[in-house]
Amino acid sequence: MVGRIAVTLLAALVVADVVVVDVALSPLFALAPVVGSIALRTRHTSELAVAATALAVGSDLWNEDLWGGQHLVRVVDVALMSSVAVVIAYVRRRSTKRIGELKALAEIAQYAVLPVVPARVGQTGVAVRYESGTQDTVIGGDLYDCYHSSTHIRFLIGDVRGKGIEAVEQSARVIRAFRQAAAIQPDLESVAVEMSRYLHPFFSDEEFVTALVLDTTEAGVVRMVNAGHPAPLLVHADGTWEFVERDADLPLGLGLTFGRHEFAWQPGDRLLLYTDGVTEARDRRGEFFDLGAHARILADNTLEVALSRLLQQVRDHSDRHELGDDVAVMLMEYSPQAETTQAVVDDRDWLELYA
Repeated sequence: MVGRIAVTLLAALVVADVVVVDVALSPLFALAPVVGSIALRTRHTSELAVAATALAVGSDLWNEDLWGGQHLVRVVDVALMSSVAVVIAYVRRRSTKRIGELKALAEIAQYAVLPVVPARVGQTGVAVRYESGTQDTVIGGDLYDCYHSSTHIRFLIGDVRGKGIEAVEQSARVIRAFRQAAAIQPDLESVAVEMSRYLHPFFSDEEFVTALVLDTTEAGVVRMVNAGHPAPLLVHADGTWEFVERDADLPLGLGLTFGRHEFAWQPGDRLLLYTDGVTEARDRRGEFFDLGAHARILADNTLEVALSRLLQQVRDHSDRHELGDDVAVMLMEYSPQAETTQAVVDDRDWLELYA
């Protein structure tokens, strides 16, 4: 697109220079490689620079100033500006490559912290995805995890405030807190309380983590604790959808009182957990991504394909068609045909894990 604009601009300037008799427009030929340097490769920008300089040299044929002093000045001007454009294109390409490498390293570092989540646990199918943003190369604190045993199936998605290596360190600490609490606490409220109590000494006054902690052990029922996190999106098998909006408690690390909420889901229903990188993606007009308007695509295809399509929709909506912030998403499906994990019969049965 930029290449076509640059070529068209150069052609238009040449025509204008031929038509306009009294004014020499050849110095403006350098605008073509300058425009091209915005997005074109160095080689293509160089080709535009050579073409602009050659046309500036040849412009003397219709300007009737064969190698006069003014003509030489104009040619040198175009050559210098074109050379600058080539340098800009070269530096930009190197910077873009470097940013891409740093982004890849950031994702590798984050994946080193994030656990592998099984594709199916009991009656729940699961797909997860983490992608780092492209507006900077600083690692974020988005996270997810899954705990399952003979008595419980529990999930976590969260977002640590801040970025950088400190956020990754805190993410690892949140995952550790979840695994410790999910293994021994009999209910979700206690899981959240134990996590918050564990994390508080490690957080500064401005640090916290928003999180959703869910339990899908019982058939057809989802139990949830919302610690200041965006509400999950429930997509029914028929394509209808709703946000599971319940009163949210304080984020982990700030609060010690959490309420448990329950809601039903039917076979084929899917539940999307996500971080704010999805809903806060903005287009050029500053409008946020409307997750509900794209909810139906989550009802079709496999869980992995559905997540890929959703993230592509977020990219298409975003300015420059790139994710501006880190994103973690988890898509769950109620599949009763799968093997069932036994529900808890007694609140003290978790002690059997240590018997």
